[in-house]
This record gives sequence, structure tokens and C-alpha cells, in this order.
Amino acid sequence: MTKAPKLNRRYDLIVWDWDGTIMDSTPTIVNCIQQACRDLGFKEPDDSLASSVIGLGIQDSLRRAVPWIEPVHFLKLTDRFRFHYLAKDHELHLFEGIRELLEDLRNEGYLLGVATGKSRVGLDRSLEFHQLGHVFHETRTADESFSKPHPGMLLELSDVMQVPTRRMLMIGDTTHDLDMANNAGVDAIAVTYGAHPPDTLREAKSLIHVDNVSQLSQWLKLNLIEQ
Repeated sequence: MTKAPKLNRRYDLIVWDWDGTIMDSTPTIVNCIQQACRDLGFKEPDDSLASSVIGLGIQDSLRRAVPWIEPVHFLKLTDRFRFHYLAKDHELHLFEGIRELLEDLRNEGYLLGVATGKSRVGLDRSLEFHQLGHVFHETRTADESFSKPHPGMLLELSDVMQVPTRRMLMIGDTTHDLDMANNAGVDAIAVTYGAHPPDTLREAKSLIHVDNVSQLSQWLKLNLIEQ
């Protein structure tokens, strides 16, 4: 990626979703939701329903994934989900090529952020485990802001980083990410290798759909600089 003067750049701040965009965690999250339901004797959501809620905050996710249980049971369900997820958290890995892409963007002088449905504790643990904390300039999580698709996380990043929303780009794998971006007036890229399938992603506005990190890297190389 050739370094371009800031005046030629189309975007200054690139914001990333975490699960399903940077980290290959979709199958694990789906399994943990289903296992939590089995522990408590509740009907399990199928893979499609369980994956559809990824990207939301944990409470919103479980309410949508298991809408047939009484609200009084959600705290126990959340605890069981966290139990299973923490047991497998160390087994998760980054998508191939994503570390190199992030490092390249950082080295080229782009500001990088994260807007995720994870908790602050969960994101910090993952950043430390995968040694990516140094790459991102600022991050926001669902438990310290608004859950997607509310634009809060992006608007807060805009304020803190002093970057107008028209100079920001959001990259995510769900309609929750894309809708958040649209609600904030931020351009978005949809990646199809995460939680939501291409047909679902087409329901929300985005600049392009990319099928893997290599395609994403190529698109960024060609489009981050004004022609």
C-alpha cells in the first residue's frame, strides 16, 4: 500500500467490527449460545438465528436469539454463555491476513478504531491475547455505549478522534454494522466471511461486499486514495 499525503486520502479513520470481521469467532459464538440453552433446558436457536444476532450487545443478542424464554431467565442464560465462551476464547484465531492488513494501515498513517458488541473486558482480553492493542487508536464496546445499530459508538469515535463522519469508514460482517454506519452517516464495507450471509447483507447499504481479507485489502488499496 503506497503511502499517500493526507490531502489525497478519502478516509482518515477506519473503524472495524471485531467478531466475524477481525476474529473468526462466529461458529464458536453460535455453539456457546446453543450450549447455554442446553444447560438450562431451553429450546435452542438454530445456527441461522444464533448467527443473526452476532454483533449486538450480549443482552440484545440473547433476547433475539432465544425470544421464547421468560425475561427472568436471561441473567442465567448470559452467565452460561459467558462460561462456555471464556472456556473457548483462547482457541479463537484471527482471519488470515487481517493482522498484516491492520499493521499496514497503521503504518501508512490511517487512524484505526473498533466498534464492537463485545464487552470492554472481552475486547481488552482479546486485544491483549492477539497482541493487537497497539494497532488501534480508540475502541468502543456495547457495554460502554449504545448497542448496534444505534450510531452512538461511531459518533463517539468521531468526537474523540476529531474526525468528521464523512471521513470515516466502517467495516463489518453484519447488517447491524452496516445499519449503525448508515445511521451515523458513515460509509461502510460489508465482509461476507462472517456472521451474516450475502443475501442478508444486501438488505443494508454498503459500498461493496468482499468475500475474504485479500479482496478487502485490494479494495482498500485502490479506494482509500482519491483518484
